Amino acid sequence: MTRDLRAARTGAVLTFVLAGLLCGSMTVRIPALSDKLGLSEASVGATLLVWGLGALITMQSMRGVMTRFGSRSILRVAAPLTAITLALLAVAPSFPLALAASGLFGMAFGAVDVAMNAQGSVVERAYGRPLMNGLHAGWCVGAIAAGLLGTAAIAAGLSITVHLILVALLALPAAALLSRSYLPEPVRASRRPAEGRSTARRRMPPVVYLLGVIAFCAFMVEGTVADWNGLYLRNVLGAPEALAALGYPIFEAGMLAGRLTGDRVRARFGARGMMVASGLATAATFAVVLTAPTAPIAVSAMLFVGVAVATVSPMAMSLAGGATGDPGPAIAQTGAMGYAGLLLGPVIIGFLSDLVTLRVGLGIAVVLGVLIAVVAWFLPRFRAVTVPPETARHELSMAA
Repeated sequence: MTRDLRAARTGAVLTFVLAGLLCGSMTVRIPALSDKLGLSEASVGATLLVWGLGALITMQSMRGVMTRFGSRSILRVAAPLTAITLALLAVAPSFPLALAASGLFGMAFGAVDVAMNAQGSVVERAYGRPLMNGLHAGWCVGAIAAGLLGTAAIAAGLSITVHLILVALLALPAAALLSRSYLPEPVRASRRPAEGRSTARRRMPPVVYLLGVIAFCAFMVEGTVADWNGLYLRNVLGAPEALAALGYPIFEAGMLAGRLTGDRVRARFGARGMMVASGLATAATFAVVLTAPTAPIAVSAMLFVGVAVATVSPMAMSLAGGATGDPGPAIAQTGAMGYAGLLLGPVIIGFLSDLVTLRVGLGIAVVLGVLIAVVAWFLPRFRAVTVPPETARHELSMAA
């Protein structure tokens, strides 16, 4: 294992950490943004929706861009833009400008999300063994760090403007340093431009769309926990505000634990069987949350929900990247379908909750877990595209 390849893996992990830090920093200061601009709950919801739509639009359009430029070039541009647009959001003086900045931040982040997963797939194939869960653990570390730094900033009395500008200023040199470790896509060296454009227009293999359905379900479960878990604990189970707020961090801690161990489990049992088990475990553990008689039991169960669902979306991205010779377009397609679930989840849960009850509405997460298992069961047994050692060495020499 060469030093350059280890550096590429470290760079990929730290890119996920950086992305989690930038995204989490925005999320943790949403209340401060609301206070600064005097936003209503509907306006806050619109800001988050525009962010998500910006990310989704970019991700859906990335197939052709990834084919033409590759993940390394896109990360070198999109990561600094994500930091810059976060700073723009911080200094926005009015709701319309904040809305515009939120959309730009979402678009830049959507490009980073696709490109960092594609870069992770390149590194994973160069290593010749599963790595994607470990890379996504970096996202959890970044998100947790964003929460801790946000708490510290609030305790120190820093305004949202100062806090987010400081994060952006730290992220810019970090992005520049990380860009030196990225690997180029191995197929790009031998593919003519005309062939690249034809590949971008061509329909993806059916397995990519099946993996997109799995990612949709997994992201929707994650979004359900993020957006509705605290309200469920407080309003339905009568938890105090402080206890209700613990649900999501405990879920994230479970996600981190699941992803840190996920690659070893996948190497031993295989991705298909692991996805089936994860889907069933997600359904079972979320059912415990919904049937728990007290809030402490439900909060404790959130840890196991996090462990259960943690590896589903990283494996979907990994398998999509290995389904074709060029991982970028396939990951863009799967990622766009996944983020659609993240966007639609809060809307669907809210609609069902108005029709019936919040507990029944949240029951959709149990159904999603079962659906993950069913779709994973029908995944074809395909051999992922790997990079021979001599090709990996050639790509490392190109990256140097």
